[in-house]
Amino acid sequence: MTTTTTDLPAAGNKALWAIVAIISLYALSFAAGYPQRWTAAALEAHAPVAETDHVEERGVGADGVATHAADEHGNIAPPPLWTVAPFVLLLGAIAVFPLMHATEHWWEKNLNRFIVAAGLGAITLAYYAFLHAAPVEAHWPGHRVVDAHAGFFQHDYLQAVLGNALLQEYVPFIVLLFSLYTIAGGIRITGDLEATPTINAMYMLAGGVLASLIGTTGAAMLLVRPLLETNQERKRVAHTVVFFIFIVCNCGGCLLPIGDPPLFLGYLQGVDFLWTLRLWPEWLFVNGSLIVIYWLMDQFYHHPREAVRDIERDVAQVRRLRVSGLGVNGLLLLGIVAAVATLDPSKAFPGASWHPWMYFREAVQLGLVALSLACGPRQPRLANRFNYDAIVEVAALFVGIFICMQPALQILKANGAYLVERFDMGPGKFFWATGTLSSFLDNAPTYLVFFQTAQDPDLAGGPTGGVPEPLLVAISLGAVLMGAMTYIGNGPNFMVKAIAEKSGVKMPSFFGYMGYSLLILLPILALMDWIFILRP
Repeated sequence: MTTTTTDLPAAGNKALWAIVAIISLYALSFAAGYPQRWTAAALEAHAPVAETDHVEERGVGADGVATHAADEHGNIAPPPLWTVAPFVLLLGAIAVFPLMHATEHWWEKNLNRFIVAAGLGAITLAYYAFLHAAPVEAHWPGHRVVDAHAGFFQHDYLQAVLGNALLQEYVPFIVLLFSLYTIAGGIRITGDLEATPTINAMYMLAGGVLASLIGTTGAAMLLVRPLLETNQERKRVAHTVVFFIFIVCNCGGCLLPIGDPPLFLGYLQGVDFLWTLRLWPEWLFVNGSLIVIYWLMDQFYHHPREAVRDIERDVAQVRRLRVSGLGVNGLLLLGIVAAVATLDPSKAFPGASWHPWMYFREAVQLGLVALSLACGPRQPRLANRFNYDAIVEVAALFVGIFICMQPALQILKANGAYLVERFDMGPGKFFWATGTLSSFLDNAPTYLVFFQTAQDPDLAGGPTGGVPEPLLVAISLGAVLMGAMTYIGNGPNFMVKAIAEKSGVKMPSFFGYMGYSLLILLPILALMDWIFILRP
């Protein structure tokens, strides 16, 4: 159900009260000591332990779950290959249901999307609860390996998988997206520039720069609406949004760890905060190539095919750009960036010995959203026709995606070292392996799996988190750049698609979008690989 303009204040009030309730629950959990215990468990799990020769360790985790240490290589038997079927089916539903006459309107409702995603997620959970027999690696609140227990129903496995999928990955992911989406929705860039190829290319250039500074989600939410309004008189707009997704939602975010979640994970694993600036030649080549190709396509193919009356109307309705809501919400966006950069539970707060409590970072982000809704001007949101439909769509689908992809990630991790040795993986192969899987799996955990696979103990403590620099370059670029290959490669992709469709733009289907990425983005990435990775 789409939120109308008259419903916006009510929707904002409901969201505000929901945030207040969540923060209140967090405060109660803090009074009971839960975040403190979770943080202590996470720090204890990451603490160095004395090396032993083939000694099996057993213990009890912070949550009372029996744990079993992996062997010296960390090898754990993965699930069988067929367990990725729910994930494949979910990708198929996302790709096919909007195209089928019988399901296209049914699929438009977020409740139905959630039913499909949660149903397939339940099948994955049922496998772990009733069929899985090998130990399961758990990551929340700290790393441990969970053993099976006597009985038909393996509730410890269920707890571990849900902790990995939702508490460790989904909650921080969706809170960050929601925070950037909501606060950026309170900034209004008004005006209607002439929708020329050059103006559109300038939007993408600005977004590509901002993506590394305030994150791909923040940059996308800030600029997608003025881009759509500038092009509202034109009929051929879908290709412009596709290139916007390529650049602003993905490829622009590789210069700083706050630009894209995979790079932030690398920062948490010990990569220097400014190391990613070393990727500026690749950033410039890929984004520059995309902007040039877009300009040529629009200048010589799409723009000349617009109706004369539409071009005349576009020229007649030109208005210069004005920005409103930036005073409050601009500062709050910077607050989100600061919270993400400094409130990681696994690291001490800068200049102090205190480790932020588990989910304190998310509580601060939601608090900043509450300030935006309560203190920020309402008029920019009304003018933006701001609603929560796009972020709800992402939340509904990705809850299933995060659960269903757990077997795939575990299979990948169990076989990662073998694949590196078997196929003699150098930087180029790391780039394509990380990138290909990041196109369909979430790029953050995919990055982490290859990051850990490539670590060299002799490089521990260095600026690259123990990963040889050529491999870290390849892994970082593969995860960030190839998240643009599909709608599900990165969270902002889906949000921009949903916003564009709500504005009347007929976006390509799942496979139609991949047609653009395979024909345009993939050759650019192959050339980048040849110039910068294979021939450093």
